[in-house]
Amino acid sequence: MAITTNSVTSSVSSELYANIVQAALFTLSEQTVIRPLIRNYDMTGTPGLTAQVPIYPAISAGDLTENTDITSGTAFNTTSKTITATEKGALVALTDLAKEAASEDVSAAIGRQLGDAMAKKVDTDLAGLFSGFSNSVGSANDEITVDDIFKAAATLRTNNAPGPYYCFLHPKQAFQLKKLLAGNGNTPMNNHDLANEALRSGFVGTLAGAQIFETTVISGGDSAGAFDGAMLSSDALGYMVKRNMRVEEQRDASLRSTEIVGTMAYGVSEIFDAYGVRIIADAQL
Repeated sequence: MAITTNSVTSSVSSELYANIVQAALFTLSEQTVIRPLIRNYDMTGTPGLTAQVPIYPAISAGDLTENTDITSGTAFNTTSKTITATEKGALVALTDLAKEAASEDVSAAIGRQLGDAMAKKVDTDLAGLFSGFSNSVGSANDEITVDDIFKAAATLRTNNAPGPYYCFLHPKQAFQLKKLLAGNGNTPMNNHDLANEALRSGFVGTLAGAQIFETTVISGGDSAGAFDGAMLSSDALGYMVKRNMRVEEQRDASLRSTEIVGTMAYGVSEIFDAYGVRIIADAQL
């Protein structure tokens, strides 16, 4: 694939490239929902494809007697979790005819689409870890309940998971929760601010001390159509970036098009299993 070198094409190509990169990076930053709320590790510019995250043990304090030495020490043996980076990417071929016929900025549109694709990929990989949590509430055969949210929060607090807590639900799971809060056409939950907000705007907000987010990246967990949401502490999951999103272009003169490629290198992993709770619910509307 030969890259043309005349000045007009180079100028247009440079402008096209700049618009794509700007739109792609902005969209990636704005569209990720789960990634900003969990532990992020930056390995850019560091040799190797893996990051070892130290896991520190809990320490218990005891009673002391005045003028008496502490005779027994507490073992402080750390373990670690390994996060390995792999490449992810997408390619878009922009034909000359499509660019020339478009009434809008095609380059910015492609950038937004690339950024959105990578943002969804990052969050999809993170949401794929939800089903691995040992603790769970709900059932594949039952719709989500308000009790499930409170049980998940109670489980995290019992495990001394540090706050704040975040809850991620598929929109079909969140619909059932909103319906419960709004009273399903009957009397809403007694004078509850959440019930009023659910009726006015459909926004769930904060429940049981956890901020609730809706995201379509949560996949079905079984053939019955149930989804695996989760409530977690920031320390439950880890995201390690080895190479931030990079956008490159290559001219294909014989095809009369420009190939635009967006790639990243990153890895995801569960860090503290006890700091996350899987929320299983039938998501049939």
